[in-house]
Amino acid sequence: PGQDDPGRVLALPLQDGTLVVGATLEHRNDTLTSLKAAFLVGGPIALLLMSLGGYLLAGGALRPIESMRRRAEEISTTSLHERLPVPPADDEVSRLGRTLNEMLARLEDGLERERRFVADASHELRTPLATLRAELELALRRSRTTQEFENSIRSAAEETDRLSRIADDLLILARAEQGALDLRREPTDVVDLVEKVRDRFEARAELEQRLLTLEADEAPVARVDRLRIEQALGNLVDNAFEHGRGPITIAAARHNSSVELHVLDEGPGLAPEFRDHAFKAFTRASPSGNGSGLGLAIVETIARAHDGSAGAKLRPDGGADVWIRLPL
Repeated sequence: PGQDDPGRVLALPLQDGTLVVGATLEHRNDTLTSLKAAFLVGGPIALLLMSLGGYLLAGGALRPIESMRRRAEEISTTSLHERLPVPPADDEVSRLGRTLNEMLARLEDGLERERRFVADASHELRTPLATLRAELELALRRSRTTQEFENSIRSAAEETDRLSRIADDLLILARAEQGALDLRREPTDVVDLVEKVRDRFEARAELEQRLLTLEADEAPVARVDRLRIEQALGNLVDNAFEHGRGPITIAAARHNSSVELHVLDEGPGLAPEFRDHAFKAFTRASPSGNGSGLGLAIVETIARAHDGSAGAKLRPDGGADVWIRLPL
């Protein structure tokens, strides 16, 4: 009696009667009302603060990515040397930045190689074209005898042949760079292949009074593109005639699971400082040397297309030893 608020009553039976204990719920209801008011007011504020904190945290985490995006937007083919900013923390974002910078370095290297290739190819093509033009202009400048016309035409034909060889070599290098060098592999008697290359150069050896011999202990069989390997081996023999001295030996020998084709001469050999990049395109031992600087590059390109390799060294008794290694 006298209580307007709800209450709770507990009745316990005793021996002489019943014990009744009661308590009002006024304080509990007041507490719940205050808590509800606090939630209604503080809940939206807490949610707003949490959303603002999450936005600031996400913005801080994405700020390095936005910085990399802006820098990437500025990079072009003329500024591939620039790199994306990488945050100092060792997290996913920094690892992404380092990976993208490594990709940019590879792209820069590839583009630089293409530019050098185009520049070197243009330089190589310019010389025979200038000679060809000079020969034709000279032939048309004044009246000439039949013999003089024949000499001019013969010289022009030689320059045209040189242009054709350079174009073919450039095409091989370009296809190999794109992974599209076609190979017609078939089981080939390596010694028979070497003999054919030797026969091709016999007339030149006789003309230059140089001995050209073949050494082969056995007749290994390799699955190769015969024409490509003949071209590569022919380049090595041609280099021996051009830059070597004395007898030339073509050796074919089996070495474990591969066959090696060596071309040996008694010339000065490849200089140590040139040997490391002798198989790169447009490289010559001497800047004033003859040739296009593509011969050894073609050799290595063909060897690699066959999952093989090419190399050169100085023989202990003097002379060059240049070889192609092919899997059997």
